[in-house]
Amino acid sequence: MDYENLRVAVEDRIALVTIHRPEKLNALNAATIAELTHLFTHLPGEAGAAVVTGAGEKAFVAGADIAELAEMTAVTAKEVSARGQAMCAAIEECPVPVIAAVNGFALGGGLEVALACHVRYASETAKLGLPEVTLGIIPGYGGTQRLPRLVGEGRALEMILSGSMVDAAEAYRIGLVNRVFPPNDLLSEARKLAERILWNGPLAVRYAKEAVHRGLGMSREAGLHLEESLFGVVSATQDVKEGLTAFLEKRKATFTGR
Repeated sequence: MDYENLRVAVEDRIALVTIHRPEKLNALNAATIAELTHLFTHLPGEAGAAVVTGAGEKAFVAGADIAELAEMTAVTAKEVSARGQAMCAAIEECPVPVIAAVNGFALGGGLEVALACHVRYASETAKLGLPEVTLGIIPGYGGTQRLPRLVGEGRALEMILSGSMVDAAEAYRIGLVNRVFPPNDLLSEARKLAERILWNGPLAVRYAKEAVHRGLGMSREAGLHLEESLFGVVSATQDVKEGLTAFLEKRKATFTGR
């Protein structure tokens, strides 16, 4: 599928996904939401990891398209929220790791996209926030659920109820982003992480990610049972035999994803 508002390039099994509406600071209109949903539901098969960023230096995604939001009714607003949530679910449930490279403003829907990614790296110039209450609405693409699970209820409410932004240093301090880099290093560092992940068994990476993601919504006991089950499943794969044999033979493992 050809995308109007995305640029997708796969190199060395890493998909670089650039949200490309620079004239609108990469704001999420309905078309872009549909394209992101489709992409992460149909990520190219050769991709073993993905990096998501925004076009230009000013913004990762500056938020939703306000002109579209201004036309909402009670009925269409619910549909807008459902589409945004489906987009974020497609990113979060993508079978390969997705790394957000936050290169500027990540506000509203932009932060919600970053929250749906599995790891968040940020530029030193990044600004992050959920300012929806300043417009008289609330976060609708999952922000009220993912942010408190990441940074805790108190910090999440402080950000959501005030509508204020945090800079990259504060985002790192509260655990909103994993690491912070100079702007010129951001994409290369995100790629380095993707490359490091790709050294490992792809099935092991997939099941480990599933254990963490699904386990967070369970009791500790249920999460441990899930881990036990997935440990058993992955241990029956050819990759495990290859990984253990390579370790004993003191050589690099060659994983095939089987």
